[in-house]
Amino acid sequence: SVTNKKPAQASITKVKQFEGSTSFVRRTQWMLEQLRQVNGIDPNRDSPEFDLLFENAFDQWVASTASEKCTFFQVLHHTCQRYLTDKKPEFINCQSKIMGGNSILHSAADSVTSAVQKASQALNERGERLGRAEEKTEELKNSAQQFAETAHKVRL
Repeated sequence: SVTNKKPAQASITKVKQFEGSTSFVRRTQWMLEQLRQVNGIDPNRDSPEFDLLFENAFDQWVASTASEKCTFFQVLHHTCQRYLTDKKPEFINCQSKIMGGNSILHSAADSVTSAVQKASQALNERGERLGRAEEKTEELKNSAQQFAETAHKVRL
């Protein structure tokens, strides 16, 4: 996700979709600046597996398909070029087409970035609503407990 704060803060969020569910669960999140290496594992074989090396972590990923992995790499490469000024991660064992400076890719990356921003915002809003619901539930529990204690005292 990318924020509209200045300077832009891009992050990489790993999500998982469980079988039989239409929603995604956030697993882990890193700032784009922490990314050190993108490893496609084998540039000569279409596979959905890849590794990301971060400043203090190594993480194994599996895309839904090899094609989605390629699209993710293209968007990630474009995003790194756009938002990182200092240390850019190295892309190793990746197909050469990923690094192409294609203008269609740039507009696709921008639309994906926009979609990711919207999804991230929706996820954050949902998390806030769940947090408020948990607070209200705790308040109701405490209120019910106080009521029960008062009723017990009145009965005695």
